Amino acid sequence: MMGSSERSIVRVVIAPDSFKGSLAAEDVADAIAAGWLSERPGDVLTLLPQADGGEGTLDAIEASVPGAVRRSAGAVTGPDGRPTPGEWLELPDGTAVVELAGASGLPLMTVRDAPAASTRGTGEVICNALEAGAHSLVLALGGSATTDGGSGALSALGLGLTDDRDRPIAEGGAGLATLARVDRGLLVPAPPGGVTLLTDVTNPLLGPTGAAHVFGPQKGASPTQCAELDAALARWAELLGGDPDAPGAGAAGGTAYGFAAVWGARIVPGAPRIAELTGLTAAAASADLIITGEGRFDDQSLGGKVVGHALGLGRPVAVIAGSLAAAAPGWSMSLTDLAGSAEQAMADPRRWLREAGTLAACEFSRS
Repeated sequence: MMGSSERSIVRVVIAPDSFKGSLAAEDVADAIAAGWLSERPGDVLTLLPQADGGEGTLDAIEASVPGAVRRSAGAVTGPDGRPTPGEWLELPDGTAVVELAGASGLPLMTVRDAPAASTRGTGEVICNALEAGAHSLVLALGGSATTDGGSGALSALGLGLTDDRDRPIAEGGAGLATLARVDRGLLVPAPPGGVTLLTDVTNPLLGPTGAAHVFGPQKGASPTQCAELDAALARWAELLGGDPDAPGAGAAGGTAYGFAAVWGARIVPGAPRIAELTGLTAAAASADLIITGEGRFDDQSLGGKVVGHALGLGRPVAVIAGSLAAAAPGWSMSLTDLAGSAEQAMADPRRWLREAGTLAACEFSRS
């Protein structure tokens, strides 16, 4: 880590992702900042909570765009069919931001069920935003419980999906195995300003690096079910067209592919786009240090995630994570190591984030 042995004022940008299942990114940044200032109270800290398209994207954009307004979509269909509150973010320019994790996210499942989980609720939120007059749409993809290729969401938007006896197919990725016909006749048109998909992965739709095989297990799929879901998604791609090999097409269980194929949506990396919206890209240019972090740092963290993007901004970076499953470049700290166990770290994450912030400041002063 670079720094100064003198007590000169340094500029620190604190830009973490949320710690999934523990703290929102804003709370993570606040705790790290409190720890840093306890050791170096004279420094200039800029707190810029981040997201990459998954959980916390609405929060990060709302905090960074003046005039953004949170809107309720009422009760929508959760990934397991139970109702869940839907919401979206209205930006001053008429853009609607929808976070798939809010309506179709993995934490909403009582029992993980990759074959049956549906994105229908996300489509219902989008419908609400379009009915309210949204001119363009940003759909944040990440943290999904689903592997349905976006079929549930697109069905909610009027896409007809039927089997060889003209019956609607079952919800979820498994239902795509019986798909025989796709009817676009009642499909709601894409908003005139276009659709942008924010993704946190670069995986294609199909194959060993695709949506089912890579992400199915964390959504509750067995190896057999992963193979079945991959075949079902291949059937979806056969009938829908588009480009299943596009980088990021496998995001959110293939939802990126579905919206790109049906609505012509653009797939873009979420972390860089949100970094621009929140001001991280601009702030990094004059920062002496960037502190970033996430719940678990591993090999995937460098590919499309907040931490990986921060590491590529050309400034010294410190990584604070709930756990470190891989070696992070530069200085890093694990809350699990600090607390003595994952359970203790989860029990009081603010305490250990403050402690990690203090240790980062001490390290900066020494180096």
